[in-house]
Amino acid sequence: MSCKVSPNSERLQALPSISKVLGTDAFAKLAGEYGAGVAKFQLRDLVASCRAAILANERAEAPSVEALMTELQTQLVRLARPAGRDAINATGILLHTGLGRAPLCREAVDALARFDHYSLLQTDLADGGRGLREEKVERLLAEITGCEAVCVVNNNAAATMLILAALAAEREVIISRGQLVEIGGSFRIPDVMAESGAVLREVGTTNRTHLRDYQAAIVDGRTAAIMHVHTSNYRIRGFVAAPPVSELATLAHDRGLLMIDDLGSGALVPLRPFGLPDEPLVKDSIAAGVDVCCFSGDKLISGPQAGIIVGKRAAIERIRKSPLSRMARVCKMTLAVLEATLCHFLDDESYRHAIPLYRMLARSQDDLQRQAEEVQARIGPAPEAEIKIVSHTSFIGSGSLPDQGLPTRAVSLSHARLGPHELSRRLRTSLPSVFGHIKDDAVLLDMRTVQPDEVETLATVVRDVLLPNREEVG
Repeated sequence: MSCKVSPNSERLQALPSISKVLGTDAFAKLAGEYGAGVAKFQLRDLVASCRAAILANERAEAPSVEALMTELQTQLVRLARPAGRDAINATGILLHTGLGRAPLCREAVDALARFDHYSLLQTDLADGGRGLREEKVERLLAEITGCEAVCVVNNNAAATMLILAALAAEREVIISRGQLVEIGGSFRIPDVMAESGAVLREVGTTNRTHLRDYQAAIVDGRTAAIMHVHTSNYRIRGFVAAPPVSELATLAHDRGLLMIDDLGSGALVPLRPFGLPDEPLVKDSIAAGVDVCCFSGDKLISGPQAGIIVGKRAAIERIRKSPLSRMARVCKMTLAVLEATLCHFLDDESYRHAIPLYRMLARSQDDLQRQAEEVQARIGPAPEAEIKIVSHTSFIGSGSLPDQGLPTRAVSLSHARLGPHELSRRLRTSLPSVFGHIKDDAVLLDMRTVQPDEVETLATVVRDVLLPNREEVG
């Protein structure tokens, strides 16, 4: 009686064994470059992935030893080398959350290079005692925004939670129903309020809230604060009304309450010079009289992920003394990057040229067209592919100005054999990874978010992806 061997079994038998690969010169070379332990670890993972793909009928045949070695080298770079994190953002989304939001300025990158030595973190040079971690950040933001004191934590969600827990636990915080936002990752203001121990007191309606609504909600001894939340990731238009922060602050202080302002993206400079509507400025919130204001460090500031709390010294001192403050504090690298970035906001010109986000915002249509033409020329002709230049729209992203775009130019890629999703997948899995935008059965590469020094690399990756008969693993 004969047993019929399944196609899956045949492919599994054809899959090179780990012991066979370990004996090859190619593996020995990789082991010498990356370390034997790391190379074996990644090889086991790669072979397991191939086996799972065969069992799921996602592979028509087992990869060769040569193909395994090519993919193993790519995965080792991704695992163990800085180049493995490299990505070319051609999506047109300037603050792309999945791609690390804002690229850092050169001075911030240089600051990170010093941490193979000891560094000044929180030491007072005058007396040698323990100092304030945020000492430099506090001085910079006091100059830029007019605040009295600063506390920095690991993100703006933590900042919001810390403010509420430290200043309003077991007491009511009044907020407009139109500002009960949910941001990425199901982070909801009502949930944060509950976790912090503060009690949510909703007033007004989704589209209209008046000063009298806040006045009517205040209960002496029970109300701790009024909170304003900037709806940075959505807009309500038409029949809308909301009192300005300055009026809310006046009301709060007249009744012995605190005024809290969550600005989200954290604009330090106007955006109108770049063709966009202005976002609320931190300095305007401070000038309006808020007690504390919080915002992100890695969006419009273009620094590290951080939640920055600025405001009056008395309120900030209460926040610093909270046990949650130590749990959410930032490390030396975050502070170094933030300090280097904030220095560029001390005058009106430095940030425009030094910070990549603002350089990208300032790019002209002629500049973008020239870059698109250079990419197109460097890719050259490719069989079965159509490569053309089209108009497109860029967006800031990460909840900033969600309905405001900037005109841009993009290189459009389509392929007779590879659909747009497969083409996009191949670009993503290249080294470096390239991320574009699928539209109208083509992959668009937006030039606004492609850095000028990435043009040659981008064209090389695209050209390699468009070549036919490429053996892939996984």
